[in-house]
Amino acid sequence: MQTVPFGKTGKIVSRLGFGMMRLPTVKKDDGSQPIDREEAIRMLRHGIDHGINYVDTAYGYHNGESEIVTGLGLKDGYRERVMLASKLPQWLVNKEEDMDRLLDEQLSKLDVSHLDFYLLHALNGAAFTKLQKLNYKKFLEKAKADGRIRFAGFSFHDEKAEFLRMIDDYDWDMAQIQFNYLDDQYQATVDGLRYAGDKGIPIVVMEPLRGGALANPPRNVKSLMDAHPSGRSAVNWAFRYVGDFPQVATILSGMTTMEQLKENLSVFEQVLPNSLTREEHDFIAQLKKSYLARVKIGCTGCDYCQPCPQGVLIPRIFAMYNESYMLNQPGSLHFRYSGVIKDGGDGSLCVECGQCEAACPQQLPIIETLKVIHGEAAK
Repeated sequence: MQTVPFGKTGKIVSRLGFGMMRLPTVKKDDGSQPIDREEAIRMLRHGIDHGINYVDTAYGYHNGESEIVTGLGLKDGYRERVMLASKLPQWLVNKEEDMDRLLDEQLSKLDVSHLDFYLLHALNGAAFTKLQKLNYKKFLEKAKADGRIRFAGFSFHDEKAEFLRMIDDYDWDMAQIQFNYLDDQYQATVDGLRYAGDKGIPIVVMEPLRGGALANPPRNVKSLMDAHPSGRSAVNWAFRYVGDFPQVATILSGMTTMEQLKENLSVFEQVLPNSLTREEHDFIAQLKKSYLARVKIGCTGCDYCQPCPQGVLIPRIFAMYNESYMLNQPGSLHFRYSGVIKDGGDGSLCVECGQCEAACPQQLPIIETLKVIHGEAAK
């Protein structure tokens, strides 16, 4: 297992981190799907025995069960062999004392004395502003001083400008971002990653496989990979792209089967910073282009069509439509569109007033496309 220094912490971390959010489950008669604890613990310990030393969980993973199972898996001397990260569920924080209460609850669930890394979870601009008002810095400094946490960071889901604002607001020990070869201009972006690196803040990457989608490419993308002389798998290409950035310390993978874990352990013997050749970078750019060629409608998400007088969530609908085709996941469209219907913004509300098409810089046939999407997704 390849390892790298973890910024100013003085720690050495494995490049592969064990993400405890997609653990194996068992389906019960009542429809619930709790974690298969025996198998999850077996996988976690196998990963640690083969070099993984960064374990990432969170308050809400697996409906709150992940922290409990993580703690169980780290018994019998395994806790001392890893750096353990969990996250503050900021959406449950309404007053300053909530932060202390939640951290204590998490330490109890994990049955540990301290966390090596504690992250403010899933920050966007509004959530961060709330935590600023509730004096998150005071909380983190107190938790460090009393030994409940060693290092502090945040995980991020918003635009680059918000990422830069957060990076500059505190003396962070690390940051966690979504990053892969399809999303390198999304959320924090490559520029944000490099900005953090220039400030000495190491990056932990989540969603390197885009929720597993990059592990199962559509036919046109897979044909390119099959023709490449390296013979690398889709998983290999995705991990090597992310791992090539020297600012990236650890890459998290949420693994559901022992087979996935073993494949990842094998791949990460070769995931080194600055190891891709120019030809390999060009090939990954070709893969990205092939994915984007599957996009159905050229919506840029500029929001000029918003607000719709009838409340139709046009950019959101177009984004999910494009993504379902780009990743060859037609089933995801129905699931995600049901959320739009629930939120009262689906295409059936369109009265064909034409305001959106008049405002669209791309001159897209919005009205007809909404009909097509609604017909496919609302079945």
